[in-house]
Parts: sequence; C-alpha cells; structure tokens
Amino acid sequence: MTSADADEGWFYDKDAGHLVRPYAITNGRTGPVRDGFALITLVVTADPRTDTSRLTPEPAAILDLCRERPLAVAEIAATMDLPVSVVKVLLDDLAEARLILTRAPVQLAEAPDVSLIQAVIEGVRRL
Repeated sequence: MTSADADEGWFYDKDAGHLVRPYAITNGRTGPVRDGFALITLVVTADPRTDTSRLTPEPAAILDLCRERPLAVAEIAATMDLPVSVVKVLLDDLAEARLILTRAPVQLAEAPDVSLIQAVIEGVRRL
C-alpha cells in the first residue's frame, strides 16, 4: 500500500464512494437562513442555461436535477442521498444567488369536510 493509497482511504470507500461530512458541504452551517423550504416545496433552476462549471459539486447537481422540471426538496435530498437539512442549506444559497425559483406548498383555506371524505371512502369501498 502506497502513501497515496493511504491518503485516499480517508476520503474514498470502495463501496460507499467519496466520503464528505455534511458540515463540509455546507461550510459548517446547520440550517438555512430562510425558513421557507418545506419537504414539498418545489424547486426549479431559474435559467436552464446556467453554467454550473464554477460551482461546487452539490449545488451544481441540484441545478442539473431541477433544470428540466421542478422537484420537491425531499426528492432532491433522496436523489442526491443527502440529509434534507444539508439540501435546505444548499437551496438557501442557490436562492440567495437567484439561481433557483421555488414554489411553496399551497395552503388550503379550510380543511375538507370530514363527512365528504367519509362519503368518498364508502363510495370507493362499494366499487
């Protein structure tokens, strides 16, 4: 085993791939400045022609994922295999740089009537 192999062992695992701690990806931040990223918040790249060559890998990957269609925060985290908290920090940075557009989940003015839901359930059961 050479010294180069030993050095690589700290950052690379044959089965898991490259190992980088979440706090390294977010520069030590543990949460976003904005509080507007729910799990179902939709994210899309603001300009599909955005050049990502000067970005770090994770923000560039987010922009590439959201280039074609909007994705929910939870989908981005799952696809990238990162904790949601890390993705929210990265999204916060991208939003601040105006590289993404977000759409918060729609809030219902009032909850649906429980009797209506029960009637639908009973109707489905009769099918």
